[in-house]
Amino acid sequence: MKTKQKTRKSAAKRFKVTASGKVLHRSKGFRHLRSKKSKSWLRRAKKLKSVQGTIKQKLLKMLGLK
Repeated sequence: MKTKQKTRKSAAKRFKVTASGKVLHRSKGFRHLRSKKSKSWLRRAKKLKSVQGTIKQKLLKMLGLK
């Protein structure tokens, strides 16, 4: 009997998979000490970044999608 793969809830909370298959995540260092960071850095950090390479494949497996 084959068991179902469980979703890693910690990964599910941190990563989002788009309809086209991209894996997105939030930038690091955005939640504290924001006054000393430059405004242009903060604007760039607001945007979601995509994950690439072998880490993407591992994340898809953790999310139960592969």
